Formats: sequence, structure tokens, C-alpha cells
Amino acid sequence: MFLVIIAILLIPLIAMQFSQEVQWSVSDFIIMGAVLTGVALAYEFVSRRSEKTLYRIVVGVGLAGAFLLFWVNGAVGIIGNENQPANLLYGSVYVVGFFGALLSRFKVRGMYLTLLLTALMQMLVPVLALIIWPPPATSWSPGVFQVFYLNAFFAGIFGLSAVLFRIAAQDTCTDKEG
Repeated sequence: MFLVIIAILLIPLIAMQFSQEVQWSVSDFIIMGAVLTGVALAYEFVSRRSEKTLYRIVVGVGLAGAFLLFWVNGAVGIIGNENQPANLLYGSVYVVGFFGALLSRFKVRGMYLTLLLTALMQMLVPVLALIIWPPPATSWSPGVFQVFYLNAFFAGIFGLSAVLFRIAAQDTCTDKEG
């Protein structure tokens, strides 16, 4: 696991040698290393809850979506730039996912509902941001439509994970009956 994390962190380190557009500080590497380690440990912990391959894949899809959301939002921001206060609203997506997973005890049916709510929260973030920080008073670069489109992409990842959890829940019911 740690070799994969190191290999991933080598990508920006190597890119920094060839491009002025990639400029990571030591703290960037530490934060990203900690996040990657957290995602890997979460995957190990949650995926051990089931021997089913589909469950493990679905956990990976959900965690990949959460990681990508963190990376994009932290690196460049989704609404405006990374320093835009509206981007802090994305923390609510993680809160919904985290507490939903805990309350459902990582069971497939509960995770299905959790990921549906996570997808919904993902789409509510730009709506709330638009109400609180409307343009042109606040930069919505690359544009309001593009922000909603990017949010739909992330909501789609969480929605896909929810649907796959739903399928896994149906497989679990079939296994118990048969």
C-alpha cells in the first residue's frame, strides 16, 4: 500500500522538474500523503466487512470519488479558486458520507442510502453557494454552468456507487434466501 502511495506522490515531484505549472510545497506532499493513506486505510477497513467482490469494488468507487473531490477542490477549487470560501461547503459532502456510513454500520442497504444522500448533498452545495455568494460579487470561475456540471460529475460518481450498493444489497438478499 505504501509503495503505491509513494509512487503516486512521485508524479507531482517528477512533474515539478519539468514544468513551472506544478509547484508543490513540502506541506502539499504531507497533506496528500496523509489523505492517500487515509483513503487506503478506509478501503482496507471497510472492504473487509464483506467477502463479496462487488462490495469491495463499490467501496473503492465511493472512496475514489471522495478522494477526487478533495484533490480537485484543494488544488484549484471548484467554485472560483481554492481560496474561495464557498468551497468549504464541500465539507458537508464528507460529513453526510462519514456519518451515514457510521450509522449504517457499512451495511450495503445503509450505504446505498448514504451514497444517494451524498450525491444529493454534492448537488446542493453549488445551490447553497449560489444563494450565499452569488456572482458577480463572487468569482464563479469557470462559470456557474461549469460549476454545476462538475458537481454533477462528482454526484454521478456517488450515484454510481449508490446504485452498485443497491445491486450488492439485492445479491446479499438472494444469497441469504438461497
